[in-house]
Amino acid sequence: MRRSNLYIIAFSAIMTIVLGGLLSITAVGLKPMQQKAIRLDTRKQILGAVMQLTGKEDVLTLYDLRTKSLVVTATGEVVKTDKDGNPLVAEEVNVGKEYKKPVEERLLPVFQFMSESDPNQIEAYILPVYGNGLWNKIWGFVALETDLNTIKGFSMDHKAETPGLGARITSKDIQNRYVGKKLFDDQGNLVSVEMLKGERGDPSLFNEHQVDGMSGATLTAKGVNKMLKNYMDYYRPFFKRISSGEELTSIQ
Repeated sequence: MRRSNLYIIAFSAIMTIVLGGLLSITAVGLKPMQQKAIRLDTRKQILGAVMQLTGKEDVLTLYDLRTKSLVVTATGEVVKTDKDGNPLVAEEVNVGKEYKKPVEERLLPVFQFMSESDPNQIEAYILPVYGNGLWNKIWGFVALETDLNTIKGFSMDHKAETPGLGARITSKDIQNRYVGKKLFDDQGNLVSVEMLKGERGDPSLFNEHQVDGMSGATLTAKGVNKMLKNYMDYYRPFFKRISSGEELTSIQ
């Protein structure tokens, strides 16, 4: 029996509405789980810049115990509320969205890693970085010693770098090359740390502002270099305020 065109159209419309409704209900139901997963992953990346996580830790509890956070501007001033007067939470600042704004308008999160024995003693500052790799966005968290010069750790991730090549920025082997490297020279100039072209496999060949490269991933390395230097420059006014002992002022 042949169905009329009207029947087919009506049936298709009903199925579209029913399936759309089911998908909407599923999306709403899964949203809290998705938000929790994002929250957990972000905190893992932040902690991963200063400590080796084994997978057995309660990451959320550990994070709450060991970190404090604030939001600053590119002039080093603390921002406590958004334009609507709502409290700003560093963990909720979307660095990717902020990246699209002019530097002077960006919100820059700062995460302080506190001593396990003394919750008032800062052991490291952890700062997010964001930029462009070969194919898409790359990002990470740089942990600095309290001298705000020596890299204590570096966790990186990416969206679409080449497996086995640029994607190696997520490996501990690559990230650990940055530990102990310096951002500033003896005159206080920002030199940053440069990942060189090629891969030599001998750490003794590199000075305190250089790390070994990744074979076949020169453009990803350039993206990491630019990302790191740019963001350390953005945070430099904050570094100066901390180093001088100047009281951090709030503009909101």
